[in-house]
Amino acid sequence: MPQTKIYGNADFIQQNREVLSLTIHSCIVDALSYPPEKKFQRFFPLQPENFEHPRDRTEKYIIIEILMFSGRSIEAKKSLYCLLFERLKEKLDIAPLDIEIILIETPSHNWGIRGVAGDELNLSYKVNV
Repeated sequence: MPQTKIYGNADFIQQNREVLSLTIHSCIVDALSYPPEKKFQRFFPLQPENFEHPRDRTEKYIIIEILMFSGRSIEAKKSLYCLLFERLKEKLDIAPLDIEIILIETPSHNWGIRGVAGDELNLSYKVNV
């Protein structure tokens, strides 16, 4: 169950939150064969004084951090990166230079969800894609 955090310039995030949300989620669904109804996202709109980054980034610069169970193939992860770069460029004209993606994978037993450890969940989808 990927948990997604999106960090970015407050004005940009607030003006484009819905498109960012739908676009990022569609990439996760397509690349990781993830159920569309399971969307877990948190947005972190940051004021300029709280968002240091190199000068060659624009006001559209975002960081996408995805926490998920271990098990996805390298190919699935690379597919996710490609989809994010392509679709965010297409939908919001965000250049690849302005997108950073960080995947953080942990064993499912390190998650507590719905009253049990993650490795005890009966998932309706496959993690090993």
